[in-house]
Amino acid sequence: MFDFSFPELMVVMVVALIVIGPERLPKVARTLGHLWGRAQRYVNGVKADIERDMAVEEFRQLQQKVQAEAGAVEQSLKQATLTVDQQVQQINEAVAKLSSPTQATQQTADQQMQEINEAVAKLPGQGEQPSQTPQPPLQSAAYPSATPPANKSE
Repeated sequence: MFDFSFPELMVVMVVALIVIGPERLPKVARTLGHLWGRAQRYVNGVKADIERDMAVEEFRQLQQKVQAEAGAVEQSLKQATLTVDQQVQQINEAVAKLSSPTQATQQTADQQMQEINEAVAKLPGQGEQPSQTPQPPLQSAAYPSATPPANKSE
């Protein structure tokens, strides 16, 4: 703070001894020491308050960032849920078409099986992990080998 060299400090002490006197000098030095200690404690208290306020502000900013990230994760989760629901609905529709008795031709059954396989391939998580073994194409219980049953009325 202040730059006092030893000779300058000695001059100040000699002047204080002459002006104050040898009887009151110890009492004045003690009083100055107490005042200096109070000033240091006050400055340290102010520093601690400033640091505490800065830490509170940092925590608020961190909380806002965490809340923003949580909102983004929640939004992406909702979007993924909607996508999965749509894919499941498409699969259910394709299975319903496949199992209906009005479609008896091989070509229609093959097309429906292809639609189901494409819908399953679009599901999240499919094809992202190369270590998994590929899933065999879905087969309907009505058409185990993707061929329509023979028409028995002929």
